[in-house]
Amino acid sequence: MKTKILVVDDEADLELLIKQKFRRKIREGTYEFRFAHDGQQALDKLKEQPDIDIVLSDINMPVMDGLTLLTKLPEVNPTLKTVMVSAYSDMQNIRMAMNRGAFDFVCKPVDFADLEVTLEKTIAQVKQLRETIRAIQENNILKMYVDETVINFMARPGLENRLMASESIEATVVFIDICGFTALAEKLQADALVRLLNLYFDQMVKEIIAQGGYIDKFMGDAVMAVFRGTFHLDRAIDAALSVRTLLQTNSEPLPDGITYRPDVAIGISTGEVVSGNIGSVSLKRLDYTIIGDTVNLGQRLQSVAQPGQILITAATYEQVKESFQCQPVQEFTLKNKALPVMTYEVIS
Repeated sequence: MKTKILVVDDEADLELLIKQKFRRKIREGTYEFRFAHDGQQALDKLKEQPDIDIVLSDINMPVMDGLTLLTKLPEVNPTLKTVMVSAYSDMQNIRMAMNRGAFDFVCKPVDFADLEVTLEKTIAQVKQLRETIRAIQENNILKMYVDETVINFMARPGLENRLMASESIEATVVFIDICGFTALAEKLQADALVRLLNLYFDQMVKEIIAQGGYIDKFMGDAVMAVFRGTFHLDRAIDAALSVRTLLQTNSEPLPDGITYRPDVAIGISTGEVVSGNIGSVSLKRLDYTIIGDTVNLGQRLQSVAQPGQILITAATYEQVKESFQCQPVQEFTLKNKALPVMTYEVIS
C-alpha cells in the first residue's frame, strides 16, 4: 500500500532532493510525497487531503514553525505520525518536539539512509495504530449485532481450538411475537414499516436487558430471548409482563387511515438447553445459540398463544404459582409432542 508523506520545509532545494533520493520508491508506488513550505500551509493541505499518513517537518519556518504545527496536528488528524527533520538538534528542541507529539527526530544534514529506516519504522506504527482503530470500530459495530454474552464467549482463551464445543445449562427461553404486524406490510411503506418494527424491538429489548436477559435472535417480527443464572425463570416472566404492558400502551402515531394496536403473543419455556456454536467452521459461518426440547417447546407455546397471552406449561406453573398470578387455559397438541400439553396463562 502506498504511503503518503507530507514534507513541510521552506528550503527550496529539499523537494528536488527528496524526489531524487526516493525516486525508486516513488516509481514503485511505495511512497507518494506532497510538499508544503510552512506550518499553516501544511495544516491547509492536511484538511484538504486527509489520506496523508506521515509528516516530515522542519522546525524553523516562516508563518508557522514546526513546533507550533505539532500542537495543531492532533486536531486535524489524530492518527498522523510526525518526524521532525531539523538542524536545530540540540537537546532542548528535541525534548520539546517529543513532548509535543513528535514520533522521531532526524538531524540535518539529512542522512537519507537513516531517514528511510525512520520512515519504515514510522509507517509500521501508523499501520498498527490504524489497525487498532479499525478493530475498535469493528468491535463497536459487532456489539450492535451480537449480544455481549456471545462476545464474552468468543473472548475465552483457546476458543479457536474448541469452536464447536457446547455445554448444557439451565435457562429460560422466551419467544415474543408482535401480533398482526405482518398485515401492516400491505399498508405501510417499507421504510415506515422497518422504522416501526425497530421501535417496537427497541422497547422490548430494553425490558429484556433490564431483567438480565439477552437476545438470541430476531426472527421477522418475533424475538427469541434467553435468561440464565439465578432466578432466570422469574426474571423471564417479569420481562414478558413488562413487554406486554409496554406494547399494549404504545401510542406511536401511524399514517392517516391506518389503525393498528400492537400486542404480543408470548411463549415461555424453562429447563435444560444446549448452548454453543452451531454452523460450519470450514465456511467460517457460526451462530452462537441454544437448542433443545426446551427451546422448541417455547416456540410452540408462542405459536398457540393469543394476542396478549403469556403461555407456560403446567410444569412451569408449579414452579411459579406462588410468585405470579396464573390461570389455566387448555391442553394443546403441539408439533412433535406425543402427548397434549396443559397450558397456563400468566396474568400478573
